Amino acid sequence: MQDLLTQLSQLRRPRLLIRAARIGAQSYRREARLPRLLGYGVSPRTGPALVKLMSIEAELNEQRENGDACYSVAAHVDVLTAVMGEAQILRAQSQEAGPVSLT
Repeated sequence: MQDLLTQLSQLRRPRLLIRAARIGAQSYRREARLPRLLGYGVSPRTGPALVKLMSIEAELNEQRENGDACYSVAAHVDVLTAVMGEAQILRAQSQEAGPVSLT
């Protein structure tokens, strides 16, 4: 199974969606956005939150591709923004941890 960041790097979405999500990711605050997207309560750690967000995004992308009348561009951008924000947090956490030493 591929790691989360590799899966994210392989996503292909329309440029306009990605551009809008990147703008939103610059001011991403997980404590404000995650409860709205994943439900209220204790926010999951970054990895599990990212997995759930990617699942929601995949459903939205399927709706977009199928021309579903229920598809919402705003919701799709909102979820993509959260995906990008959580990915930034995950990258920062993995860089802080540094390489694993076996000695």
